[in-house]
This record gives sequence, C-alpha cells and structure tokens, in this order.
Amino acid sequence: MTTVTRYTPTLRRLHWLMAVLILLVYLAIEQRDLFERGSTGRFAMKQSHFWLGLTVFALAWWRLLARVRKGAPSVTPTMPGWQAGIAKFLHVALYAFFIVMPLLGLATAWTEGYLLYLPFTDIALPAMLAENEELGHTLEDLHGQIGDIFYWVIGFHVLAALYHHFVRRDDTLKRML
Repeated sequence: MTTVTRYTPTLRRLHWLMAVLILLVYLAIEQRDLFERGSTGRFAMKQSHFWLGLTVFALAWWRLLARVRKGAPSVTPTMPGWQAGIAKFLHVALYAFFIVMPLLGLATAWTEGYLLYLPFTDIALPAMLAENEELGHTLEDLHGQIGDIFYWVIGFHVLAALYHHFVRRDDTLKRML
C-alpha cells in the first residue's frame, strides 16, 4: 500500500490559483482609489473585483468537491491534537470565506444599484435583489469587515505553513507544493 504524501495535482493547482486570485481580488478593490469616482479606471477595478471574486466562488466549489472526494494527506510527523484542531477550524473558515464573501459582495452590489457587466461587453447581468440603499451600506460594511478579518486569517495561514516547514520541520507545506 502506497502512502499519499501530497495533495492531488488538482487540489494543488486550485490552491495556488485561488491564492493568486484572492490576492488580485484584494488588490483590485484596494487600488480602486487610485482612480477618480466615476472614472473608467475605477469602474474597471470594481468590475475586476466582482468577477475575480465570483471566479474564486466557482473554484471554491470545485476545490471543496475535490477535497471531499480525495481527502487530505496526513501530516508527517503527526501534529499535536490542539494544532490539528486549529488547522481544521482555519480551513473551514477559509472555505466559508471563499463562498460567503462573493455572495455578500454580489448582494452588496445589487442592493447598492451597481451593475455587473459581462467582461468586455456592455451586457449587464440582471440584479437578483432590489435596490435598498440602507441594506446596501450594511452589507458593504459587513463585506469590508469580513475582508479585513481575512487579511489576518490568510496571514496566519501563511505563517502557520512557514512555521510547520521551518520550525516543526514537518511536511505540511510540502504536501501543497
């Protein structure tokens, strides 16, 4: 019997692709202020933020399905129970983030009256929620607060991988390379 020591190629590719996309999602929204309100540049940044976020949403479901089907390889040497518990919680939180944030962002856009255009076209997707300025601002605040929290969660995820690689010297990081 062969012991699996790495995630499947599909899961590894999805992990790194989603990492890059999430970086781009954050960059797009954080850099929108480089452009004046109402400008083409600002519009492009916001539309990029929307579509990159929705791409993360779609890939999250593919990744979740692949993860459920294939599982995760064991960490060698085995982690203490408390670390395994934190790792499990962190991964559940990350998957929830991948799914909830794009939906919350979409709800925010629709309730604030923003249109989501198919890339490189003038075709807007129909809004599935009615405009509601008060709800839109509430959703936008929540979306922003969760986004800010996840700067820290993602940072902790990266630091944990580095800790496992350089301090614990286990194969946690190698499983995803």
